[in-house]
Amino acid sequence: MLTTDLIEHVLSAIPTRTVGLLGDLFLDRYLDIDPARDEPSVETGLTAYQVVGVRSYPGALGTVLNNLAALGLGRIYPIAAIGDDGEGYELRQALQATAGVEMGGVFPAPGRRTPTYTKPMVLENGKPTRELNRLDIKNRTAMPTAAQDTILELLEAAWPRLDALIVLDQVSEEESGVVTRRVREKLADLGDRDPGKFVLADSRERIGLFRNVCAKPNAIECEKAIPHSGAPAQGEEGLFQSRCIELARSRTKRVVFGTQGDRGIFLARATGGGGGSGIAAYPVSGPVDICGAGDSCSAGITCAMVAGATHEQAAAFGNLVASITVQQIGVTGTASPEQVRLRWREVNAPRAG
Repeated sequence: MLTTDLIEHVLSAIPTRTVGLLGDLFLDRYLDIDPARDEPSVETGLTAYQVVGVRSYPGALGTVLNNLAALGLGRIYPIAAIGDDGEGYELRQALQATAGVEMGGVFPAPGRRTPTYTKPMVLENGKPTRELNRLDIKNRTAMPTAAQDTILELLEAAWPRLDALIVLDQVSEEESGVVTRRVREKLADLGDRDPGKFVLADSRERIGLFRNVCAKPNAIECEKAIPHSGAPAQGEEGLFQSRCIELARSRTKRVVFGTQGDRGIFLARATGGGGGSGIAAYPVSGPVDICGAGDSCSAGITCAMVAGATHEQAAAFGNLVASITVQQIGVTGTASPEQVRLRWREVNAPRAG
């Protein structure tokens, strides 16, 4: 499926490619806490955790962006509405520091907050080892019509120069994020108008509502889209596969990359009688952190597709990239070209005995 030559071709081709990103752009803010510096609060008597470091990164859609940049993609064009607030300032600073990012599609929407995941991390020997309860800032009201109009205008204007588009519908609350009903309808129209352009959608709650685009759901997301399926006797994996096939054929009308963690990806096609095929994951030893693994997989799949790979090859490349990022503990990981080459050599090394 993958070969050294193919991997080198992908890595050499993507610096000339442009990928659009559409969806919910978050700020990931990590607070590094040193337990040795804990002190009691005079006012409450509770322990006051002492923050000795603050790390800010683009999150959610930004995690995909980070992975595209790390792999060496030439141009990245995010389209997202954020808030005109302190978190938005931090997010813009982080985006502007990322190679290849064009900022013209990121705009402040009046009355909106910048979605933020604040992650307190406990340090041991100077390294983050344990995450405390996360603090979330999200918008829980409908995206304003004017902001939706701007998103649609930006997407229409950018579409001709994009080699591919990744869509991330992160927010659970209906109509509260960037990917609203109107945006899904626009994507369906663009996909129908230009079926050769690769569009990959990822949605926590609504993957079954996308049309004329490829999709990357996990088992939970598949079940929300296809709650009943006709293959209960096939067991959990068989049920997941049948849902992926139905999602591809009756909903998205495109290829579905069903992610299964350490079991890899089940690839389901909208046409043909074969149903689908499994693309194996690459084995990983030692501790793992799955935070952001799906986003790194999306980045890998898309990079391979814009380099001319088949869907099967793209799925395998996505698995390879994810096998690198899951080994990065306490941070949402990325994979550089050299890490991809090294990992490929590791999985192909002759085994003793």
